[in-house]
Amino acid sequence: MRPGTEPVGATVERGRTDTGEAGRTGAAAARAAPPARSPRRGGHPWRGGPDLGPAARIDGALTCLGTLGKDVTTEEGRAAAAVCALNALAVLEVALGSLDRVERVLTVTGYVASEPGFHEQPAVVDGASAVLSDVFGPAGRHTRSAVGVAALPRGGAVEIEVTVAVTGSEDGSS
Repeated sequence: MRPGTEPVGATVERGRTDTGEAGRTGAAAARAAPPARSPRRGGHPWRGGPDLGPAARIDGALTCLGTLGKDVTTEEGRAAAAVCALNALAVLEVALGSLDRVERVLTVTGYVASEPGFHEQPAVVDGASAVLSDVFGPAGRHTRSAVGVAALPRGGAVEIEVTVAVTGSEDGSS
C-alpha cells in the first residue's frame, strides 16, 4: 500500500433485487447508489482500519431472502450482490465524503446462503465485482473470496464485505 493511504472497509448486508439499478455501469452506478442508512443496534456500517463494521441496509428491508440452490436462482443472487456493491458505495461515500477518495478496491468477500451441493458462489459474487470494476475501472480490480454459508442474518441470501484503500485527505490529495 502506498504511503498516505489507509484501508477502509464497508460491510454491506445483502441487497435488493427490485431497484433496477444493478444493470447500470460506471458513474451512473455510483450515482444510483442508495443513501446509506444508519445501522441497527449500535453497529457501524464502516470503520477505518482492518476492523469492519456491520452492514448498511436499503429502506430497512431485506428483499432477496432465501437460499441459493433452493429458492433463489444464481441470477437473482448475482443481482443481489450487485446491489450490495451499490450499498457499499453509498456507505463509502458517506464515510469518505466522496468516492473520489477511493484509491482502489483491495478485496471483496461475498457470503452466499447456499444449499449443500450449490457450487456457484463465485458466479453470485461476480455481481458485486462487476459493479466495483465498472465504477472504478482498473482500480476496481480486487482479490475476492466467495464463501457458501448455511444461513445469513435475517434470512438474507447474499452479503458482501468490501475493503478499499483511500487517499489520505478529504480533498483527494495525498
